[in-house]
Amino acid sequence: MRLLELLKQPEGKTLEFKRDLSSPDGVLRSIVALANTAGGILLVGVEDKSRHVRGVKDPLATEERLANLVSDNIMPRLAPELEILSWRRTHVLAVQVFPSPSRPHYLRAGGLENSAYVRVGSTNRRADSEMIAELRRFARGESFDEQPLAELDSEALDFRVASELFTPIRRLKPHDLETLKLIARHQGRKVRRSATSCSLAMSESATFQMHGYRPVDSNEMIGATSSYAFAERSQTVVETLGSIARRVQLRRNANELTRDTGKSS
Repeated sequence: MRLLELLKQPEGKTLEFKRDLSSPDGVLRSIVALANTAGGILLVGVEDKSRHVRGVKDPLATEERLANLVSDNIMPRLAPELEILSWRRTHVLAVQVFPSPSRPHYLRAGGLENSAYVRVGSTNRRADSEMIAELRRFARGESFDEQPLAELDSEALDFRVASELFTPIRRLKPHDLETLKLIARHQGRKVRRSATSCSLAMSESATFQMHGYRPVDSNEMIGATSSYAFAERSQTVVETLGSIARRVQLRRNANELTRDTGKSS
């Protein structure tokens, strides 16, 4: 770790300076925020505004104290890398925090709802319930669009529209919708995913309107309004499904071309 290069940079999303451990809560909040966001480096022994290096008097004791603070106060458990860096006649304690797969992290004393933090610029901001849910989805490798909608079953999806997009390639079967992640199993039944909440739950004419084929009356939308946001999201998912179909067709054409070339030679 090159301390000189870090000292040339201002505090930001992935860099924080702390004078000492006299206010450990602030240090712990920064570590939690970095782990919940993009990771980063925290330097103990550096003035945050002037970037003047004060150093730490007893680096080994400071390292042990910080390790204990992190272990005792952050949940789920977090293991940042601690490194003592030499600087002229003193030392700086560097804390390397990696983006955590176990997010959201929070301070034990305050609980998840009150002491989970994220990094916004050079500041630590408390995560609200929506952000906490987003952090959990991120840790599971899921996006918002993949969330099941318990109030809408699989019948709310216009299977005929989806089938027609795949007509040139193959016959689309109902169980294929799970493979395409358009529906999901939730509490023992099949429901629509968020990505399809504003997409294939449309009539055929609404889908055609998205692609500019002919006018359509807003009343033909099934189970939704005709707002711009609805239309924008609908077009995105329908085009995504169409893109999948086109990629499959291109792959099939390439395979046929390869076979024909082999026969002619």
